[in-house]
Amino acid sequence: MTNKQNVNDEKIMALKSQIQEKKKCLKTKKRFSPITNCNLELDGVRYNIQVPNKEILFNLLIKLNSNLLSYRDLELEDEYIISGYSIDQWITDVKLKLEILKYEEEDRKLKLLENKLHVLLSSEKQVALAIDEIESLI
Repeated sequence: MTNKQNVNDEKIMALKSQIQEKKKCLKTKKRFSPITNCNLELDGVRYNIQVPNKEILFNLLIKLNSNLLSYRDLELEDEYIISGYSIDQWITDVKLKLEILKYEEEDRKLKLLENKLHVLLSSEKQVALAIDEIESLI
């Protein structure tokens, strides 16, 4: 192995370690168990919060929150029921769905980076890692 390959392999392994640390720091993926039925009708538009569209969910959360603030100012908060559920329940479900989408996005990104780095390792280093993995299984 040339000195250049060795230096690159060291850099790659350091980056892989950083990715592993970021993976550990990711909050545990939550399971989406909604309070609501996930079918919200707001301003004449029907939303299914199960559909993983981050932008729509983000805008919906803003709209729900601004409505909640208005109802609080008018002291009508307890009467604000949308599609059979309180606005707080809708906000909780939308926030949870956004949190799950954020986790999945970050996890995908880290896996992609890790795969790219593995391909860049020299063949000698890949063989050494494979041998180490086999040894750990024995």
